[in-house]
Amino acid sequence: MNAKNSIKMVDVDKEAGKVEIDKKCSKCKKSICCNSINQKIPTPKTKEDFDHLLWQVSHENINIFKDADGWFLHIATPCTHLLPGGVCGIYDSRPWVCRDYTNDFCEFDESIEEASEVFFSSYKQLEKYCRKRFKKWERRFELYE
Repeated sequence: MNAKNSIKMVDVDKEAGKVEIDKKCSKCKKSICCNSINQKIPTPKTKEDFDHLLWQVSHENINIFKDADGWFLHIATPCTHLLPGGVCGIYDSRPWVCRDYTNDFCEFDESIEEASEVFFSSYKQLEKYCRKRFKKWERRFELYE
C-alpha cells in the first residue's frame, strides 16, 4: 500500500527509538469521518438554486454548508462498513475516496458546522438566509408560473 494513501496510525522514529501512535484517529472514538458524506455542489446563485436547496434540506439528515472550498450537501449517514469500535470492515478493499482521505485537518479538530461560513440544518434556517440575500424572495414562485 502506498503510504500517501493511508492515515499513519503508528509513526516509528528509528533514530530516536520511539513509536508514536497517531494523536487523532486513536482518540476519535466516533469515527467522525465515516459518519457522513459531503458532496460538493455548484455554487447556488439564483432564487431557483436556493429553492432547490430548501427542498433538499427539508429531508432528514441533510444539511447544506459553505466553507473555503465551496458549497456542499452534507448527508449525515454512517458507512455500512463501519464496525463496532470504529474499525473499517473493508479496509483492504475500501474505495479510493477513503484511501485518499487525510486527517491533517478533520472533524476531530473542528466540526463541519464550526468550520463553515454558513451551515443550514433546517428549512427555517436556510429560508431566513434567503430572505436576507434576496429582497424579493417571495417572488421566486413567479419563476414557475
